[in-house]
Amino acid sequence: MPNRHPKENTKIVRLGKGLLDLLPGLALAAVVAWLGIRSSEWIGQDLMGFPKSPISGIMMAIVIGLLLGNIFSLPQIFRPGIQFGLKHILRLGIILLGIRLSIGDVLKLGVLGIPVILFCITGGLLLTSWLGRRLNLSPRLCTLIAVGTSICGASAIVATGPAIDADEEEITYAIANITVFGLLAMFLYPYLAHILFGRLPTAAGLFLGTSIHETAQVAGAGLIYSQIHDAPRVLDAATVTKLVRNVFMAVVIPLMSFLYHRRLGAESEGRQVNAFNLFPKFILGFLLMAVIRSVGDATLQGGLAFGLFDSLTWHELAGTIESWAVNFLAVAMAGVGLGTSLKRMRGLGLKPFYVGFAAAVAVGMLSLAGVRAMSWLGLH
Repeated sequence: MPNRHPKENTKIVRLGKGLLDLLPGLALAAVVAWLGIRSSEWIGQDLMGFPKSPISGIMMAIVIGLLLGNIFSLPQIFRPGIQFGLKHILRLGIILLGIRLSIGDVLKLGVLGIPVILFCITGGLLLTSWLGRRLNLSPRLCTLIAVGTSICGASAIVATGPAIDADEEEITYAIANITVFGLLAMFLYPYLAHILFGRLPTAAGLFLGTSIHETAQVAGAGLIYSQIHDAPRVLDAATVTKLVRNVFMAVVIPLMSFLYHRRLGAESEGRQVNAFNLFPKFILGFLLMAVIRSVGDATLQGGLAFGLFDSLTWHELAGTIESWAVNFLAVAMAGVGLGTSLKRMRGLGLKPFYVGFAAAVAVGMLSLAGVRAMSWLGLH
């Protein structure tokens, strides 16, 4: 058997080391997710006597992660795995979640959300920019808070930062805004959505998907609602709405960069922003899973899904994939808590937080108004 080339051996060693570096953080996030689910059951069922816990396991996982990550100083060994979970495990969970829906459901929910999404993005950008100017906030910081609140949280901020020459402190400050108000919305809005749209699951999901900043936060809010009220339709609608909202990064970020540099005029030279690179490509994976579900269900009418699986096996397979999707999302949500540093947000000043708070409230109100209007038009 021929010996491996030295470069191949080096790549294998690096890959193995990279995987080992991820294990501690991923294992910690998995344990925290498990503790969150178990503590929810213990509090709701054992202590309070409810047949189903009124407290979400996902919410408990985030709270436990926040406490662990901020009371104790987590060793550096956990950081790579936690960050990997926040980015890649979250996306894998969302991709697998597509197995719950047919491609027709995805397109229907996506089209329903577009008017509210456009309304919230436009209103959020205009109001945040106006308020930032009123408070004499740095134009760069104001732009970052505006895109983070209106479109896609930290991802939008990180993508916009280099395009407008923002420094690291401004990017950190804007992300801190998104983290604080997004976490608050993630915990509070599922309960508000149930009060406002309890009999309209699609409307509740649309509200969560348009009013909360981060993809992870929307997924968390959708899971919390789904667990407490046994309403998977809300998670589906929230996820699809947020994915459609993410697509608008490819349009809004280049536009905001252009407007920022035009406002500064000769003082600054605009940088080109590649719209294709801004497209969240994991959305294609979600759509592919929905196509697989659609084709499987369609071919099942002829006897066997894909000519391989009978009805019971096909639905068990889809259920298993869905369960893994929720498990991956639970691990990612635990990572949200573990990866949120409250200490980093101290000493940053108050003006940007005023703008961030006003922007978060404004987007929430715009979302509420838009979803109300859609519900009057027959949204269920």
